[in-house]
Amino acid sequence: MVTCRGPARARRGREMADLDIIEQGAVLIDGPRIRAVGPYAELRAADPAAEVVEVSGVLFPGLVDCHTHAVFGAPRLDDAERRALGEDYQAIAAQGGGIQQSVRDARARTEGDLAALTALRIEALLRHGSTTIEVKSGYGLDLETELKLLRVIGTVGRTVPVTIAPTFLAHELPSEYRNRRADYVRLVCDEVIPVVARERLASACDVFCEPGVFTPAEARAILTAARRAGLAPKIHADEFAGSGGAELAVEIGARSADHLAAISDAGIAALGASDTVAVLLPATMMLLGGRRQAPARRLLDAGAAVALATDFNPGSSPTVALPLVMALGVGQLGMRYAEVVHAATVNAAAALGLAGSCGQIAPGFRADLVLGSVAEWRELAYWVGANLVTAVWTAGSACLPRSRPVSLGLHVQA
Repeated sequence: MVTCRGPARARRGREMADLDIIEQGAVLIDGPRIRAVGPYAELRAADPAAEVVEVSGVLFPGLVDCHTHAVFGAPRLDDAERRALGEDYQAIAAQGGGIQQSVRDARARTEGDLAALTALRIEALLRHGSTTIEVKSGYGLDLETELKLLRVIGTVGRTVPVTIAPTFLAHELPSEYRNRRADYVRLVCDEVIPVVARERLASACDVFCEPGVFTPAEARAILTAARRAGLAPKIHADEFAGSGGAELAVEIGARSADHLAAISDAGIAALGASDTVAVLLPATMMLLGGRRQAPARRLLDAGAAVALATDFNPGSSPTVALPLVMALGVGQLGMRYAEVVHAATVNAAAALGLAGSCGQIAPGFRADLVLGSVAEWRELAYWVGANLVTAVWTAGSACLPRSRPVSLGLHVQA
């Protein structure tokens, strides 16, 4: 059993390489929470009347996917093929593909359609071991559709056995505001964010700070408005080019700075001296065809708290497998196996402000558990592309569906 137990905060430095492992371990569950953790013989002797569920393999904390865009309509298959033929992300977006394509699609779909699709995708994420999942809006870009997407996230969150962390995302400038940037930033700050906060549709606000999207000044304005409204700030930072996004994240006290493939030396130093979690998304950079990944080792050596996530989305990271991302953390980012386990559990929980309730197998924590059909704990992040998750419990209840094949629901049309 891999517990990740320890302080209810992100791990950093040598802590990330120090993994707590119990051979022949057991977890005593009382309702939705963990009451005790330890060797099976000790826990059995202490509570001989407890019902026993025997499992074989390695037990992990429920994985935490702290960055997804799981509410969307159709996949962007043309984008993927155009990238394969040499077009880059920005060129595809300039020609009407990319985020704007998903925006047109989401605006045309009903809440029911989007909810059905999102529920299927959450199930697929769950089958790969994710028991806590952040889901961002961002494919609406107007008040009506952003609220629709956030309502969908809330609806799905009440019907699935996982914990959903909803985030409002200022993702892009809509085409109708392309020449009125200041007007759109005001719309987000003065209209969208207040409604999102008042209706409690999200707990956090994210913004895509990148050349060609939102400038650091615009991102600062949006995140300042979000924090004033009670939403925790987060930021897409320094994905394709350095723009000072990581430094802004630290300045504004963001929970996380995500992507970071083009982070500056100053940004690395700032994150290393802060509580802001560096969320790395190696599947995205790999699937975009880039040769540059986020400098995970430099971030770790600087003392930054590093997390990993799928960035599950229809354009640049169509993967629901957090164990695959963990394998990329080792193979692409140069992380140790113990580091990627912490990065996908307790540190990812910290990136969502949930380090006190999930991400470790410890007394008082929610009983979210994942069983891997492996002989050695490192194998979960070793066998690339194989789904080795054989059982999942959330809040103490077995929940891994086995009644029908996995479907991402992409046959549903607008």
